[in-house]
Amino acid sequence: MLSQIDTRHGTANQHSYSNGNTLPYTGVPFAMNYFAVQSTDQKGSWWFHPEDRTFQGFRLTHQPSPWMGDFSHMLISPVSGELRSTELFFNQGSYRPEAAIFSPHYLEVYSERHRILSQLTGFTYGSHMNFTYKRAGEANGLLITSPGPTSFTKEGNTLKGYITNFSGSEDKELKMYVSMTFSEDITNWKTTIDEKIEEIKGNTYTADNASFYIGFETKDVSQTIDVILATSFISVEQADLNLSRELNKTFAEHKEEACDKWLSYLNRIEVQDRDQDKVKLFYQMMYRSFLFPQTWHEYNDKDEAVHYDTLSKSVKPGYYYTNNGFWDTCRSVYPLYSLIAIEEYEKMLQGFYNAYKNSGYLPKWLSPDERGLMPGTLIDAVIADAAVKGIATDMMPDFLEAMLKSATTSSGKDNYGRQGTIDYLKYGYVPTDYHESVNHTQDYAYSDFCIARVADVLNKVDIKDKYEKQSLNYRNLVDKEYGVLRAKDSQGNPRTPFNPYAWGRDYAEGSAFQNSFAAFHDYQGLINEHGGVERFTEIITELSNSYPIFDVDGYGFEIHEMSEMAAIDFGQIAISNQPSFHLPYLFNYVGQLSTTQMILKELMTRAFKLGYDGYPGDEDNGSMSAWYILNSLGFYPVTPGSGEYAIGISLFDKATIHLSNGKTLIVETENNVAQYHYTKEITLNGSKHESLFFTYDELMNGGEIIYDLALVPPTTTYTSEQLPYSLTK
Repeated sequence: MLSQIDTRHGTANQHSYSNGNTLPYTGVPFAMNYFAVQSTDQKGSWWFHPEDRTFQGFRLTHQPSPWMGDFSHMLISPVSGELRSTELFFNQGSYRPEAAIFSPHYLEVYSERHRILSQLTGFTYGSHMNFTYKRAGEANGLLITSPGPTSFTKEGNTLKGYITNFSGSEDKELKMYVSMTFSEDITNWKTTIDEKIEEIKGNTYTADNASFYIGFETKDVSQTIDVILATSFISVEQADLNLSRELNKTFAEHKEEACDKWLSYLNRIEVQDRDQDKVKLFYQMMYRSFLFPQTWHEYNDKDEAVHYDTLSKSVKPGYYYTNNGFWDTCRSVYPLYSLIAIEEYEKMLQGFYNAYKNSGYLPKWLSPDERGLMPGTLIDAVIADAAVKGIATDMMPDFLEAMLKSATTSSGKDNYGRQGTIDYLKYGYVPTDYHESVNHTQDYAYSDFCIARVADVLNKVDIKDKYEKQSLNYRNLVDKEYGVLRAKDSQGNPRTPFNPYAWGRDYAEGSAFQNSFAAFHDYQGLINEHGGVERFTEIITELSNSYPIFDVDGYGFEIHEMSEMAAIDFGQIAISNQPSFHLPYLFNYVGQLSTTQMILKELMTRAFKLGYDGYPGDEDNGSMSAWYILNSLGFYPVTPGSGEYAIGISLFDKATIHLSNGKTLIVETENNVAQYHYTKEITLNGSKHESLFFTYDELMNGGEIIYDLALVPPTTTYTSEQLPYSLTK
């Protein structure tokens, strides 16, 4: 299975257009570090492209997205021959991308210039590398490159120290400590000073930017230098400890361990289909779904989980995870984990609560600490979904307190808590004084619903009733004329003039078309506000059938999400971005399952594909991959916190889901051919399933779901009880 996964899937990108904006990570699931080939340093955050033929080295990276940057990174470059400079440009060489191996657990690159075979496998806190030098009797070694203040000390066959580079951390001197050991002693140590190569005096190298060479005695042809590296964000002593736990393993053993860790996740869902490309694409998505969030905690000499707190600049007890944006991942990643990775989900919740204890507010976008990007506080959805599913139940009283603080208290900072909290409570909406005010309003309303769900689990009736009522605040922005949500100023005046095709300003990475239908918890209420089923059906039909046009008003230029929506040509359903993830399912709420199914099958089979250009837009920390996984199985959690998964259409002949509780759920598709976009019948454990949703309990009980596909959709009328969750219903 691993041999079918190419980590370069979705990596052909540039700032103006995204085919995933992914990077070819090698390591283990949820690792602290990932490793990748760096092919260029001329494009800032876009430092790899699959069509480049340049190999600059193995990059140790913590970059969750090119839009976030890489808060701690370094480059390890194997070199051979006469050294004229330690600068990267003079030492890079070519490689053959078609001959290299890019696998989740293993990297292999042969440098044509240097005639070096480079191999890498990873573990949670570092990597094991082999460099086989094909030329004997010449200078063979490694270059270490990293921007930012750096200090390393060498002794015999070890190198240890720190690098300082970050992208927005609260700790402006955040250090990544590194401990490395080599199978041969370091025999020379050089750097470039005033354009000349000079030996480094003494045993310590300190510089504002790292660029140095370490050399070894390699007298034999095809001699291999073994390198094991571990990192820490706590101390060099902790890096040594992390390294010591890996030193007794060979490269082959590390590779096998990494392979086993990946298979333990990939095998949780087994899919079969006569089209093997579909199967390969599914496992590309599985690989991406278990990269983030990344581990930030470490284990001390007592084997206790501890983490570095960048605010207090001290070591705190407990788990911590980073590189995760909840606006993206709450919609798909955690609802997937609730089915097949509950143990990990619970640990992550503990980590997110530790982020709250450190800062005083629940996190929104961690990298490594709070970046405060995107609207809302949608970690509330991650918490509520866990609460109603019986996950981490003992943590819910603490989480409810934390959720209530964000809902009632202004942090005074844009990056912590809700923006415009006081005005939202005053007016019942976030006014136009705040950027992306419409998204803030509907996201806060949904978060209020999530608070009510946690309160309900804890039998806090007064809190439940209050926040259920407050969750209807999205209605204050409903514009019946245009059929969307329209921003208002603090006097209650709607935005004038108004253009529903205008992106930005009041809306996040979209227009009113993409950003007016996130009342996840109350679609019947939204339908009523717009005048009933007939009018709402007209609105969502117009959304789907409109040309993918846009106006750049709020941005002043074309952003990549605009380009991607225009390229895929699915009307105003911009599946390239999270606000459109649920749009196909709006037809379920008016009883038109067949329309939902047709749109979904077309999206899954046309907007996603194998290859370097595999995604229709930014993949975003597993969120788009998990969207594909869930939808290809035939269901999707439109409303995290409801305990339901709305019904779509299954894509595979057979899928076997190994659930976290030890049970097995099988999804089979009969008459599974490309031209069949509808179901004539769905059965659950032998009985006809008439509702347009599955409950979480139904899925977790295991058994068998059969989707029987058809060429022409049946004429079916649904009762209100058969429609997916709505608070009003």
